[in-house]
Amino acid sequence: MNNWTQRWDDRYSSEEFAYGEDPNNYLKQQLEKLNPGAILFPAEGEGRNAIFAAKLDWKVSAFDISEEGKNKALKLAEANNVTIKYQVGELETLDFQKDQFDAIALIYAHFPAEIKSAIHKQLDRLLRKNGIVIFEAFSKKHLEYLAVNEKVGGPKDLESLFSIEEIKADFPNYEIIELEEKEIELNEGIFHNGKGSVIRFIGRKK
Repeated sequence: MNNWTQRWDDRYSSEEFAYGEDPNNYLKQQLEKLNPGAILFPAEGEGRNAIFAAKLDWKVSAFDISEEGKNKALKLAEANNVTIKYQVGELETLDFQKDQFDAIALIYAHFPAEIKSAIHKQLDRLLRKNGIVIFEAFSKKHLEYLAVNEKVGGPKDLESLFSIEEIKADFPNYEIIELEEKEIELNEGIFHNGKGSVIRFIGRKK
């Protein structure tokens, strides 16, 4: 097992939910505007966002590299009387199909810097025409916030963080419904607490 996988297994192995059991606020706002369809949650961890989508009648698929994350997610799904399809592994090893999804939700899906753009491009193939990407993750400016308050969480290296330019480059064939860098207050479980800087993006595939 590599260090990256070990890190997330360690984080998700405790009784408490690392980022809480409630969905991310931005995801919640956006999903409630859409008609349910098939949705994919990459890097879904303990499942809080996937379970929320399932409760809104979305057909939910999720993946992560952490077996511990999956275990927690399936327990949470059971507690909420919903089902989700959750796979463990790297994206290219999983059995997703071209044009399979109506929406992809990237919520703090911080993949290692050297593969993050490639992952976005692989995910694009899985989204059908007119499908929606919902994205919220820490921006490059976030390092300033981390220096003041470690409890806000997020990657500590600039390359793993996002810029508006990177999102435009990774999703060139999208109508931009919303794309902004914003200071927000996070209160999500143990590891996302305090002010941070995020990129928010809603795009519709052309």
